[in-house]
Amino acid sequence: MEHEQHLKLLRATALGDKQAFSQLYQATCAQLYAVSFKMLKNKALSEEALQEAYVRIWHNASEYQLGKGTVLTWMISIVRYRTLDLIRYQSVRNEHALEQDADDIATLNVSAFEHSDTTPLKMEECMDELDSEQKQAIHFAYFNGLSHQEVSASMGSPLGSIKSWIRRGLQSLQRCLSI
Repeated sequence: MEHEQHLKLLRATALGDKQAFSQLYQATCAQLYAVSFKMLKNKALSEEALQEAYVRIWHNASEYQLGKGTVLTWMISIVRYRTLDLIRYQSVRNEHALEQDADDIATLNVSAFEHSDTTPLKMEECMDELDSEQKQAIHFAYFNGLSHQEVSASMGSPLGSIKSWIRRGLQSLQRCLSI
């Protein structure tokens, strides 16, 4: 029964019926979100993957082939592929961000220790001046070697906040060490 209803809605969607697409969305979004969330374990990224999957479903509704499984199975495969694409994209993006931050910290270390009065004690004093979030994020990223995504998971904070805390913390350290 459920498959027949999904099939009817998908066929109408293939003809451009927005109402049918809306009904298909309402009937399947919880299941598809669960698939994405199970893979990503992140609400915002899961919602993004789901949105991209539904755009793909809208555009490719006419490509569904009855003999290759149920409509829901077809839709789940689209969500899985969109989610995997997002995981790969995030991985590449995090590697790039980590490389950029590694370059920043290397620059900070070189410029900080070029000055003869900079000592490990001075670095410790400057670290103590940081906000607790900045200090913890920098510690996880540079002393424990975690990626931004891993720092986000460890601290239970959004990825954007982690990146901001690290960036501002590095800037504060650079100012403090150059005095």
